[in-house]
Amino acid sequence: MENPATKSSFIKKILAIVLAFGPGIFAIGYTIGTGSVTSMIVAGSTYGMQLLWVLVLSCIFSGMLMYAYGNYGLVTGETALYAFKKHIKWGKPIAILIILGVSFGQWNSLMGILGISANIIFEIFLIYFPSLAEYQYELVLTIAIAVIAIMYRFLLIGKYVFFEKILVIFVTIMGLSFFISLFMVFPLPIEIAKGLIPSVPEVEGGNMMVAAFVGTTMASATFLSRPLFVKGKGWTINNLKQQKKDAIIAASLVFVISASVMAVACGALFHEGQPVTKVLDMVNTLEPVAGKFALTLFFFGTLSAGLSSIFPCLLIAPILLADYQSGELDTTSKQFKVITALACLFALIVPIFGANPIEMQILSQVFNVFVLPLVILGIILLINNAKLMKAHKAKLPLNIGLFAALFFSCVISYNGIIALIEYF
Repeated sequence: MENPATKSSFIKKILAIVLAFGPGIFAIGYTIGTGSVTSMIVAGSTYGMQLLWVLVLSCIFSGMLMYAYGNYGLVTGETALYAFKKHIKWGKPIAILIILGVSFGQWNSLMGILGISANIIFEIFLIYFPSLAEYQYELVLTIAIAVIAIMYRFLLIGKYVFFEKILVIFVTIMGLSFFISLFMVFPLPIEIAKGLIPSVPEVEGGNMMVAAFVGTTMASATFLSRPLFVKGKGWTINNLKQQKKDAIIAASLVFVISASVMAVACGALFHEGQPVTKVLDMVNTLEPVAGKFALTLFFFGTLSAGLSSIFPCLLIAPILLADYQSGELDTTSKQFKVITALACLFALIVPIFGANPIEMQILSQVFNVFVLPLVILGIILLINNAKLMKAHKAKLPLNIGLFAALFFSCVISYNGIIALIEYF
């Protein structure tokens, strides 16, 4: 018979490994949330594996950008937007545009995240209390208000670091559940191969889905906050190799989890002709592996992913503003409390107007791509500044990758504009 103490020790070791990840785990927290899960499920159920190539390129470029921003932070000790303002010509207006663009994109994402989370909780209640159906609007709005109020309270009492560690565990469980189910409904190899060939679905919404993919995977907030997180970890210039490894692991895990979600949706729903259009439709994605427990797993997995996204979305505007001002974030300041309170009110727009949170979540991801070219151009200029980087100035392979990322981001931004014109 297994010794309970041995089993407990093993579990503690696993948890220690998960929580011991470097700043890259926070990048995963930013990237793998309700927005990413929603985008991957909708894409997989609607277009199969056709957009796998977008995910591959996005994750490769994301790894490079995390590495570049992390290196700059370790070598110079400066944060991103503060460095833009200080060292780049026209850096001040560029930094302000980035703050406005990223904050707007993240706040739009926050609307969809809160809407999806509130609807999931309502659908769970509905299973046990069918009579609540006639009060859907009132209950969804009440749940949304309660969730965002609790999140705001956690921010005010300074429990963010501890709470995010807990959420990292839940997001890991979510990722594993999709990864395991992947072996039950694995798409055909020919579908994966075709998905690596660049193409855009020639249907309504195809351009928007491509832009949403990049918006959720190449999130500007992830790169801009990287110097703050490596400083918070206590890393110095002596941790450059560790920082590189951390960026590679983070980008790889984002790809594995995201691709697994897309593949499960493709195998379970695409061939059955069941595209996801409503919140409860996404439950079907877990049906192949979960059976009767699909609702429970979906509830904890997607809800934990949503909660882990709400925190970064609430934090991003004060983080970027503090970065621009001084490079230091004070969570006790009046500025922090006011901005996060405004973000909470903004998040309630979707629940108040009763909009479709799935549609709004996809739409919100598109807005994230428009400042991406500026974010990439800024770091290219900084890491090639010999006075700042000295012996750690960017080498040719990294520059080739970053310029490729810049070109890719410009193409996707143009694609996003076309998608929004078609939508409106």
